[in-house]
Amino acid sequence: MAKFSNRKAGTIVKIIRKIPVKQVITEKSKQELSEQFNHNRQQLEQECQQLQFEQRKLQNKKGVSRQEVANRFQKEITKRRDKIKWIEFQVEQLSILPVGSEITEGEVESLVEVEEGYNWDSLVDDKAIIVKDGTVIQIK
Repeated sequence: MAKFSNRKAGTIVKIIRKIPVKQVITEKSKQELSEQFNHNRQQLEQECQQLQFEQRKLQNKKGVSRQEVANRFQKEITKRRDKIKWIEFQVEQLSILPVGSEITEGEVESLVEVEEGYNWDSLVDDKAIIVKDGTVIQIK
């Protein structure tokens, strides 16, 4: 961290800062991501089938509004179908992504000490953790 040399002693404040975790795409990571996407898609499709089954079961009960049941279940099924479409888009994008590309996989929080005289720009500039095949290869 850059500091001014003529700073006076002051209070140290700790702040939490989000740092992106980026993954370098390799053939291995492409395969793993593809399998993960397919697993998630299958899980969502099973949930849709289960919701349709539960919907039919509830609609056959007496004293239950068929329309209310249909609306409630359709809302949940639509949510899952939208997630399936998003996964299909991600699979398509993954297939055209060249090996060596970086994708943002998530974020982690980092504790940073700030004190009077610190160079704020150096605290907030782009930092990232770069991962390749499960191993951290760089911390910028």
